[in-house]
Amino acid sequence: MRIVKFSYRKKEGWGVLKDAIIIKVLEKDPFTSLKYSGRELSLREVDICAPASPTKIVLVGLNYRRHARELKMKIPKNPILFLKPPSALITVGDHIVYPPGVKRLDYEGELALVIKKQIKNVSAHEALKSVLGYTCLNDVTARDIQTQDGQWTRAKSFDTFCPVGPWVVPGLDPRSLTLTTLLNGKEVQHSCTDDFVCGVEKLIWFISRVMTLFPGDIISTGTPQGVGPMRPGDEVTVEIEGIGPLVNTVTRP
Repeated sequence: MRIVKFSYRKKEGWGVLKDAIIIKVLEKDPFTSLKYSGRELSLREVDICAPASPTKIVLVGLNYRRHARELKMKIPKNPILFLKPPSALITVGDHIVYPPGVKRLDYEGELALVIKKQIKNVSAHEALKSVLGYTCLNDVTARDIQTQDGQWTRAKSFDTFCPVGPWVVPGLDPRSLTLTTLLNGKEVQHSCTDDFVCGVEKLIWFISRVMTLFPGDIISTGTPQGVGPMRPGDEVTVEIEGIGPLVNTVTRP
């Protein structure tokens, strides 16, 4: 199943993609139920939107063992959390804008999940019941600003710095998914989520002890080894097993 958020005639809606070309429109958002309205739309008729409505986007640093070793950093004892604002959100086909003054802009392909119900202090055992499904995310980062500031907020929060999509896929096993990032068709990241320091259950458990999570919130699980720079004109693709490609092009303002 692929859950899609779309815009049709200037109105947003949700649906389930059928045969890769038809959207079966839902009566309400998927956080409420997956009840069909009886309407169908062609994928060609609509504009695809980012498949979430987050109050916040929570990301995790250094959550792949090989990536920590690549950076010559110690594996953290607890998840390292940071946030992106919802204003950074874009989706498949949208442009990543290379901000003036930034000297290095990096891709970071990641597996992300969308929360389907409000949770606080959830147990690890119950954590996956709060997940609507999984999607692709590119944690775009102004690396020179990150180094300059000594913390991550400004470097990761520019508008367009959070491509997500193209849809949400429920029911995947997040413990063993292959992630690949391509830059202009060349593979630059290739890993598996079995290299996670903290699995999805622990991440949800840990984050929900810090903050209440609401339907539509996004949690991204960290990037593997192989991060590197993008330039205007580059095309970057994040593809995760069972989900599909998230493709964006870098452009000047």
